[in-house]
Amino acid sequence: MERLQKRIANLGYCSRRKAEELIIDNKVKVNGNIVNELGFKVKTSDEIEVEGNLLDNNKSYEYYLLYKPTGVITSTKDEKDRKTVIDLIMTNTRIYPIGRLDYDTTGIILLTNDGELANLLMHPSSKIDKQYVARVNGI
Repeated sequence: MERLQKRIANLGYCSRRKAEELIIDNKVKVNGNIVNELGFKVKTSDEIEVEGNLLDNNKSYEYYLLYKPTGVITSTKDEKDRKTVIDLIMTNTRIYPIGRLDYDTTGIILLTNDGELANLLMHPSSKIDKQYVARVNGI
């Protein structure tokens, strides 16, 4: 069993926080019934519909290893209309970056629609070691 908002995010429809808003706004159905309770538990076999869109439980995952250039932000969208790492990947799938690199920083970043993997890699409780190498000019 998994919380509904987490399942919606893991299936790549939207972020967990956005899923919570949709649940509160009565835009989510489970097995044909509107659910507006945060923390509602679902099984993998449950049919979930969000804003009229049936979510696919047999989803295929996409993984991208991207060398982020300078002048690109590590985000899915930007209110200042700067180029994002999402703009550099040719896919119609809702993917998101795992981790962050600064605007002026270059380096490797992983992007995916696999919410479980992203959470495993980013959450401190997983205790996954990360190594960063920095080369700077000046002080």
